[in-house]
Amino acid sequence: MLDSRVYSNPNGLDISSIYMDQGYLTFQAIVSETSVVGDTVDLEILLYEGKQFRVGDVTVVGNDKTNDHVIYREIRTKPGDLFSRSNIVRTQRELSNLGYFAPEGFDVQIKQNESEGTVDLTYVVAERPSDQIQLSGGFGAGRIVGTLGLSFSNFSARNMFKKDAWRPIPTGDGQKLSVQGQSNGIFFQSLSASFTEPWLGGKKPTSLSLSYSRTRVSNGEPRKDSEGNINPALNQMRLQGGSIGIGTRLKKPDDYFLLFGNLSYQRFDLFNYSALGSVFQTGIAHNLALSGTLQRNSVSEPIYPTYGSTVKLFAKATFPYSSVRPEDFDYTSAQDKYRWVEYYKAKLTVDWYTPLTRGTDEKPPKLVLNTKVGFGFLGFYNSDIGQSPFERFYVGGVNLNQFGLDGREIIYLRGYPEESISGSGGAPLVAKYTAELRYPLSTNPQATIYTLAFAEAGNTWDTFKEFNPFQVKRSAGIGLRVFLPMFGLLGLDYGWRFDPLAPEQGGDLIEKNQLHFSIGMNIGDL
Repeated sequence: MLDSRVYSNPNGLDISSIYMDQGYLTFQAIVSETSVVGDTVDLEILLYEGKQFRVGDVTVVGNDKTNDHVIYREIRTKPGDLFSRSNIVRTQRELSNLGYFAPEGFDVQIKQNESEGTVDLTYVVAERPSDQIQLSGGFGAGRIVGTLGLSFSNFSARNMFKKDAWRPIPTGDGQKLSVQGQSNGIFFQSLSASFTEPWLGGKKPTSLSLSYSRTRVSNGEPRKDSEGNINPALNQMRLQGGSIGIGTRLKKPDDYFLLFGNLSYQRFDLFNYSALGSVFQTGIAHNLALSGTLQRNSVSEPIYPTYGSTVKLFAKATFPYSSVRPEDFDYTSAQDKYRWVEYYKAKLTVDWYTPLTRGTDEKPPKLVLNTKVGFGFLGFYNSDIGQSPFERFYVGGVNLNQFGLDGREIIYLRGYPEESISGSGGAPLVAKYTAELRYPLSTNPQATIYTLAFAEAGNTWDTFKEFNPFQVKRSAGIGLRVFLPMFGLLGLDYGWRFDPLAPEQGGDLIEKNQLHFSIGMNIGDL
């Protein structure tokens, strides 16, 4: 503890960091025991400041694929500034969060120029594969669903028309491009694409995000019968939409804060479609909404965080269209109710990472506790219209065969079957709590593997009067995570539920132990 407080603390909470953040590169602290009497020890700490140094040259080596300007814009140590150890640590964190470099390959070479009072810094990086291909198949409801997705996280749009830049694609500018297609033949087809520019204009960390998707789900029946009329046996939903978002980093209260705004639109064309329940099965609905996210993210790195936290406040709302509709508006017609969907939505999630064992700069802590809590609420403006059939929360299991086409929030709760907590119609209120004890088996950037033991609980409610954050469904179990740069994070969990299910959800007829397979960085949004 004494060494940590005097010489080295990963969060910069030590005496040496105070001085080295003010340019005192040669600072020394010498601790000695001056008296030991009984159970009392007197300590004397001698502080040698030395001279202040300023940053001289700053260079980067090891980046064969990523362009220099992508790295330099994340570096916190600028020529002429006072030398700061915390800025070097923060630079390593920012470069790690880009996802292009292996954390274990980071190094900083420091060269002192005593006569000039400057210090030259060389950041050494080791690039790792960051693009991903998703080629998978799933079986559910007697059908096979195939998925092909490509995600390029270090794309370069400006080099698209340069022939020699295609190796096999233009890369190096830190942009993100994703394309994904899914199908199981005539029953389901989906195509989506997204693009993100993290530094719009190249001078400030203001991001621009664009996305588009088009989907058709049906029971396989032809749209028209032999006489050319709409086939009454058809059951289908057609969906298309897009979004545009702007994000930026904030400097206050500190520069760990991010602010993101998004405008999205979806057009639903339903015909005898029952997945939304009985309230709305045929008609056209428009979902035009504005959302905002305020987030503070200080986690050490994205794949296996060892310290830090993430706090996220999310809000989304449509215009209250019913307030400007004529007084004789027909609230009994589902088509009139949901022609323009109206709702407001809010979520709060807090995520902590606490190291339980000590680590060093070369070797991170082995045992890490991850605790997470989340709340979500979906509200309505007009009691005559009530809750929207879209944007609801669905809790239970790890649902790989769920596409979330109606804006639903799919929240995983291991140890329980899919949607067994919220039911097939979803719910407007949700709470979830998670604790994971993680231990790494391999931190190799080519295959990061860690085990975990988890305990989590969650539940949904229909109204605030029913809401009780302590009346939850509980589970516990163990799991394994494998991160492969080409495929992302793959998970396998074995969960055991402690609380009974409702009779309509199968009750005790369903096994209490569940084996789950997951794909993606997070288990659910909450």
